[in-house]
Parts: sequence; structure tokens; C-alpha cells
Amino acid sequence: MSEKKPFEVARETLKQLAIRKLPPTPLNYKSIYNQIAGIPTVEYFPTRELKEIAQALPTRTPGQQKQRGLLEFAIDRMQWEGVKNALLAYGGFVPLVDDAAAVDDRSKRAGEQPDTTMNVDLSDWLRQMGRMLELVQPALGTDDAPFLDQSKQLIQALREPDSDLQALQLSLKSYSHRLSFVAEDQAEIRSGLLKLLYLVFENIGELSIEDQWLKGQMDALMQAAKPPLSLRRLDDVERRLMDVIVKQREAKEKAVQAQNEMRDMLAVFIERLSEMSQTTGSFQFKLEESARLIEQAKSMTEIAPVLKEVVGATRSMASESQIVRDELRTMREHASTTEAEIAKLHQELDRVSTQARHDPLTGALNRKGLEEALEREISTVRRKETPLCVALLDIDNFKRLNDTLGHSTGDEALKHLASVARQSMRPQDTLARYGGEEFVVLLPDTAIDGGVEAMVRLQRELTKRLFLSGTEKVLITFSAGVAQLASEEKGMDAIARADQAMYLAKRTGKNRVVGA
Repeated sequence: MSEKKPFEVARETLKQLAIRKLPPTPLNYKSIYNQIAGIPTVEYFPTRELKEIAQALPTRTPGQQKQRGLLEFAIDRMQWEGVKNALLAYGGFVPLVDDAAAVDDRSKRAGEQPDTTMNVDLSDWLRQMGRMLELVQPALGTDDAPFLDQSKQLIQALREPDSDLQALQLSLKSYSHRLSFVAEDQAEIRSGLLKLLYLVFENIGELSIEDQWLKGQMDALMQAAKPPLSLRRLDDVERRLMDVIVKQREAKEKAVQAQNEMRDMLAVFIERLSEMSQTTGSFQFKLEESARLIEQAKSMTEIAPVLKEVVGATRSMASESQIVRDELRTMREHASTTEAEIAKLHQELDRVSTQARHDPLTGALNRKGLEEALEREISTVRRKETPLCVALLDIDNFKRLNDTLGHSTGDEALKHLASVARQSMRPQDTLARYGGEEFVVLLPDTAIDGGVEAMVRLQRELTKRLFLSGTEKVLITFSAGVAQLASEEKGMDAIARADQAMYLAKRTGKNRVVGA
């Protein structure tokens, strides 16, 4: 059979595309063309895109630096397996690559011999290391169950006298990666708690009048201190406490001012009562004196001046009484107004302290409102046996936005995202601010695929509606995780799964949606 000419191969390729009902994409065309022409197919390797991803990976720890170097090494040699292994190890999982063999291989290429010497006290040294890891466990918290299991396994392996040293080396390297993340989280959590305590102590000295004013702050602090702690919760409580402190100080000043006015009015009232008592006593004395003069009078001529004096004193008494009555009426009305103002201030303070169900910045539900909405939706799910998805989204690079454009711009960005989300959501969907730059969306009657699609649509809407900071256009993106509520699963557990999926979306490049 003679070899086909290029135009014949191209014609047959188009025919096969139509027969197989394949989209006429460059990749499909190339695959079928090579198949018909007998040309070996070389798999496409996205070197440029992968290098951009590698350059974007942070290298805050020696482990991260090493894994990024291995990733770039694999990309240069177009090795998919090496890329996969380096990314898995970078994320803190057990490495699938034999790091010790790679080190020996590099040593051989450099003309060096790997160090195979062993210290005679190695077993004792390993036991001491296991003891040290055991002692530091309480400082690392108990919230990360996989990390706790990994710690127990490593401590047990270090105590075993006949442990495989090569496997132990790999375990230690993997553990050090995870340990760096856990230690950073614990340090930030402690720092956040100290800031919260400082805010409370600073405000206690300025709070007075009624002890219930402390309720909102103390409730928020106790809620934040409940395990498991998270940086998101601490950040949210700090924002709420700052808002409560400012409004409490303002309400306190107004209440003190109103009470001072009440005290002044009472002083005036007592003064007027004293004057009225003196006037009444003087009038009584004049009446008694006039009665005595009238009894002693022998003619009408003597009585007339006495009557005239009595009439004048009576008129003066009536006039002074009317003035006092008017002043007392005015003070009573002022007192009623002041009392109503104080009551209103106390109600406002109680409202601020206990926090409403909506976030004052974005208008979305706050944590309390979310918990109530989630309880209602779960009740409907159990009753009707319908699906429910929860999505947790986090604005990408929000800290950088705050640092470069200011916190007021960051607040406007949060309001912009909430506004676009509300316009894109269905009427039955629920939007809540989970804390900081994170939001939760409840999607009733929606399975996992539909939940992912809804978040992708929201991402597209955000790219269409650029956020304006003054005259500068700013593209806001977010990473999201979506989880479908499982049978008998608690709502907060589903949110926790969505949270994990969101962090996976962050690690794989941001501006992505990942289903749990």
C-alpha cells in the first residue's frame, strides 16, 4: 500500500472527526492525524505554565525550598511523576519520592560519597528525639487529627530499637514539613488571643453604669476560646470587639451626660421646694398677723389697710406658686425625655453587645445568623430528604489588598463581593460572612456538582464586574470549597469539609473551586 499524501491524511482526519463526533480542537486533530499517518504521538507537556506555578509557590521553610527545587528539576526534564511527587511532598503529605536516593544520586554526580557512618549512640539519640517530640505535643494543640496520628507513629518508630533508618529519615522529613505549618498556626493563634485579651482589659476600665455591658464582649471571648481555635474565628471576634468598644464608649458618654442633667434637675427641684416652703411660711405668718390686727380694729378705716395687705400677699403667693408649677412641669417633661433617651441608649448598647444576626458591613448573616439558617436548612433536608450544599469561599490575596490600598478599600471589596453574590444567587440561597474575608453560601436542593457550578458562575460574575478603588480597577477573585451534607452529618462538619477543600483550591493556584 502506497504512503498517503499529506492532503489525503488531512481529509481522512476531518472525516474521522465527523464520524467520531469529536470537537475539531487542535489536540483532537493532531491525535487522529498522527494515528492515520503513523506518526508517534508525543504527549504535550505544559512547561511554561508549570514553571509559573513553581515560581508562585512560597518557600518559607527549608522543606518548601527543597520541594520547589525538586519540582523545577522535574519540570525541566518533563517528568510528570516527579511533578506529582514534588507537589504532594510540598503539601505536607508523606513523600512518594525516595529523597535519600535522590540525595545520593546528586552526591555521586558531584563526585562526593554519601555519608554512611553511624554514631555508636544513635539508638539513644533517637529515643531522646522521640522523648522531645512527646514533650512538645501539648504545645502543638489537638485539633489536627492526622498530625497527631503521624506524631504518635513517629514517636513509636523512634523508640523501636530495630527501626529502618532510611524509612525513619523519610518520616522525619515529612513530619518536619507538617510541623512547620502546625507551629506557625499555633503561634498566630496565641498572638490573636493575646490581642483579644488586651482589647477586653483595655475596655474594662471604661465600662461602667451596668455590668451587662460586658456581656457581649465576654460572650465573644468565651466563644473564641472554645476549641478548636482557628485564626478565622479570632479575626472575626477582634473585629466585633472593636466595633462594640467604640459604640459602648459613645453610649456611655451619652448616658453619663443624661444622668448629669437628671442630677441638675433634681437639685433645682429641691431648691424650688425649699423656696416654696419659705414663701408659704411667710404667707402664713402674714395671715396670722392680719387676723390679729382685724380682731383689734375698732372701725372699717383700720380694717381696710389690713385687707389690702392680705390681698397683695395672696396675689404674690399665687404668682410664685404658678411660677413654681410651671418650672416643675418643665422639669418633669425634661426628665421624661431624658429617661426615654437613657432607655434608648441602653437598648442600643444591649443590641450591639449581643450582636444582631447580620454583619453590619456587608449585610450578610453573621455567625449567629448562619447557625440558625443552617439549623433550619438541615431540618428541611431531614424532613424532605433533599440535598444541601455548603460552599466556603475566601477572597484571594486579601491581606495584600489591605496592605497596598488600605483597610477601607478592603471593606469596600467585601461589600462588593457580597453585593455580586446576592445578585447571582437564587432567592432560596443564603449568604453569611464567616469571618474576615470568608463567606459561606447555603445552597438548598443542590447536589455537589450543582454547588460547584454555582460557585464557578459567581467567579465569572466577579470577573465581569470589576471593583473600583477610586479610579483604579481591581479584579477580585476567590477560592472556594463545596461540600454536600451527608446523611446524619452536622452542619459545622460539612462546613469544615468545605474549608479543607477551599485550602486545597488555594494550594493549587487560587481562583478555583474544589468539591469535597
